[in-house]
Amino acid sequence: METLPRETIVDVLENKLREEILAGNHPAGSYLPPERELADGYGVTRTTLKHAFGRLVQSGLLETRHGVGTRVRDFVRFGGADLLPMLVRHSPDWLGEIFEVRRSIGALIAERAAMKATREQRAELRSLLAAVGDAEDGGDAQLADIEVHRALARATGNRVYTLLTNTLFNAYVPMRAHLVAPFRDPEVAHARLEPVVSAVDAGDAGAAKKAADAYLAATERIMLDALGIA
Repeated sequence: METLPRETIVDVLENKLREEILAGNHPAGSYLPPERELADGYGVTRTTLKHAFGRLVQSGLLETRHGVGTRVRDFVRFGGADLLPMLVRHSPDWLGEIFEVRRSIGALIAERAAMKATREQRAELRSLLAAVGDAEDGGDAQLADIEVHRALARATGNRVYTLLTNTLFNAYVPMRAHLVAPFRDPEVAHARLEPVVSAVDAGDAGAAKKAADAYLAATERIMLDALGIA
């Protein structure tokens, strides 16, 4: 069987338009040039352009008004957290702000998990924590660590915390190979995370919040240092 190309012309055009929008080449609120002009400029058909537009409308970067044109949305003002993975891929500068939210939300999640976790959820957390220490390498330890935090969010009993956690990790995962530094030694990674799980397991909300804040601050510092971001 013939191998299919990894990118179609629609993929290439979508990526090109996205980067131009995020770079500010098409300011928020401005209308894009007429479709025929754009299609000719990029050397594509109007059908291809419409498909690319459709994807960017779905991602929240564009809005199309029949008979008026296609306008760039003010995604920072009106967009949702679902845009974060795309924004991080465009610019690592977003990571600092993501880490700030990660730290404040993560501490609250640990505190609430200590108050709300069921016996089964505590057992799951202990098992997932053990998987961090048993990981074969830093990449596996990093993925195991993510699962601990997803489980902490579920243990709060609040589905919004779970969705926020998933959104933050969806933004983080595209760059995770560059953020593996805290997990290179699985045993050290396990020891760093263990106080959080132990406090949640003990039902000590105050200790869980404090341990989570310390853990998130430490891993944030290690990752940003590895990226060379002050």
